[in-house]
Amino acid sequence: MHHVTTALPLLQERCDRLKLCVIIPTYNNAGTLARVVREVQQFTSNIIVVNDGSTDTTAEILQGFPEVKLVSYPQNVGKGWALRQGFKAATEAGYDYAITIDSDGQHFATDLPTFIDKLEAEGPALLIGARNMAQDGIPGKSSFGHKFSNFWFWFETGLRAPDTQSGYRLYPLAQLRGMRFFTPKYEFEIEVLVRAAWAGVPIGSVPIAVYYAPGKERITHFRPFHDFSRISVLNTVLVIITLLYVKPKRFISSLFRRETYTWLFGQIFNNEESASHKALSVAFGVFMGIAPIWGFQLLVAIPVAIALRLNRYLVVLAANVSLPPMIPFILYLSYLIGGLMVTRPLRLASADGLTLASIHQNFVQYFIGAWLLAAGAALLAGTATYVGQLCYHRGKQRPVAAHG
Repeated sequence: MHHVTTALPLLQERCDRLKLCVIIPTYNNAGTLARVVREVQQFTSNIIVVNDGSTDTTAEILQGFPEVKLVSYPQNVGKGWALRQGFKAATEAGYDYAITIDSDGQHFATDLPTFIDKLEAEGPALLIGARNMAQDGIPGKSSFGHKFSNFWFWFETGLRAPDTQSGYRLYPLAQLRGMRFFTPKYEFEIEVLVRAAWAGVPIGSVPIAVYYAPGKERITHFRPFHDFSRISVLNTVLVIITLLYVKPKRFISSLFRRETYTWLFGQIFNNEESASHKALSVAFGVFMGIAPIWGFQLLVAIPVAIALRLNRYLVVLAANVSLPPMIPFILYLSYLIGGLMVTRPLRLASADGLTLASIHQNFVQYFIGAWLLAAGAALLAGTATYVGQLCYHRGKQRPVAAHG
């Protein structure tokens, strides 16, 4: 009697050991969905397809794959919602990791081993499949969105990622558990990336191949105006949170780490940069930190510092003079100084006398005073930095008296 053995998919044992599945979100991709599912099945049977309210023949096609776990709902919501439902289903099924792959045929299942190789070699991380954006056939809007998204991810997290818009990713579900997400459409892939980075989840990447069907053959549900607008609104919110909460929190936390003082000491007192250049960097940072352009201070300071070739680390450090605990004092001093320049000034006995109503009614006084305070504080900070460096270097150069 002969026993027929069925070969396991190529990655099945590794996927089972890692508790890893593949999630395929889909919306009206009936022309490519079956092929994508079959290609993934060559590597693993741990597959979850999320039917995001498709109105074509997607439901009928999925009936031909009864072995695939299906999450389906009647109303189209968006890719972000589909991914979130996929994560929920994967977690409930006991998976610790999920690789997401688009159903439009632009990704190749042959890249699945690349994600698993890096996961096994380096441990849990959110891994992005990085496309070669220089290859022929990349749509112009994809190239623009790629650069746009990468820049804001760096600004919001301080991390570099080569392709923050790629939907081919490996998610460490266990490390995302407990996070509450808010966005339902394409912008979700930005939200989850930034918030994972804020939570300390390592962010990595692996190279992947990508195929863009020519011309009208390619089916995309990305609406440039609407979806770029949604992404821009999300980035605005993330930038505000970054400036008002994330960066101040990290800065305050860093004050209690010894390596911070070692790094800061090296930045201020290194011999490779002139005292005047470092003093100018500190002065500019303090100026921008107090300047009355709240929410945009670092957005202006960083590119200007780079253009003027200042020490951008010192600029950013000095700009943190406007940390939240200092804001009432900065506002108070701005009103005091501005009161010298206007005919009918607001008189304040202390910083406690400031209210939103008084700030609104006497904005010109604050605005003038803030610029003058910024200039004066910058001059003092720059001078102190310059004198401090001269004293430090003279002390190091002073010869030691001989004994005997």
